[in-house]
Amino acid sequence: MHRTIQSIRTNGCSPGLVLNPATPLDVLDWVIEDIDLILIMSVNPGFGGQSFIDSTLRKIEAVRKRIDASGKDIRLEIDGGVKADNIRRIAAAGADAFVAGSAIFGAPGSNREGYAAVIAKMRGEVAAACG
Repeated sequence: MHRTIQSIRTNGCSPGLVLNPATPLDVLDWVIEDIDLILIMSVNPGFGGQSFIDSTLRKIEAVRKRIDASGKDIRLEIDGGVKADNIRRIAAAGADAFVAGSAIFGAPGSNREGYAAVIAKMRGEVAAACG
């Protein structure tokens, strides 16, 4: 993992690390100083439309603490089951970037206006979580 991260940086890109739901956080102990992004999967990867795994909130909180303790500007992104009705809790747990697919593109009246309405609601929920 470390060699791959170094190769990514050497080639002028920003390295990140993806943690699946069952991946332990101790992998971060060895690479957190070298990465710019941590993506936490809040569903088991494979297909869209899955429900958010609620225990991921504890993982987000724990990773946010590790990021803050590192003193680095590392983005904490969440992917999977992110919707308008849970994004506030996800943001409050410490996430600062969100991937939403089905919540937007599966919205009623799936068109540009419908997408914009869902995105606006999600942004409002994030703003409310951030105070």
